[in-house]
Amino acid sequence: MSLLNKLFGSSVEKEKKEEKVLPWIPLVNVSQLEDIKEKSNTKTQVIFKHSTTCGISRMAMKQFVSAYALTQDDVDLYYLDLLNFREVSNETGYKFQVRHESPQLLVIKNGEVVAHESHGAISSVDLSSFV
Repeated sequence: MSLLNKLFGSSVEKEKKEEKVLPWIPLVNVSQLEDIKEKSNTKTQVIFKHSTTCGISRMAMKQFVSAYALTQDDVDLYYLDLLNFREVSNETGYKFQVRHESPQLLVIKNGEVVAHESHGAISSVDLSSFV
C-alpha cells in the first residue's frame, strides 16, 4: 500500500498541501510601527509575535491559523519573527506599552492596544469583536 501512496499520493499528503495560508504582512522594520498606529484609526491592526525556535510558539501559531476566520478587509495581520527582528520586537513593546512575551498577539485600534495575550491564551482572543 505504501508503494501505491508514493506513486499516487495519499489523502494525508493532499491535506498537508492544502494548509491554510493567512494574509500575513511581514513586520521587519521599526518604521512600520508608526504606520500600524496610524492605520489603526481606520482599520484594526493585529501583530503576531512568533519565535521560530519555540515549540510553544509553533503550537500557538498553528491554533491561531486554524481558527482565523477574518479577511484582509477586516484587519491587517502582521507577522513578526522576533528572533530575526529583535529590535522591531523591542520597539513594539515600547511603542504600544506592552510587556514582551512570546508568542504574543496584539490587537491595535485607534492607536492603542485594545487586547493582547500570549502563549495558549492567544486562541481566546475573539478578533471579530474588534472589527
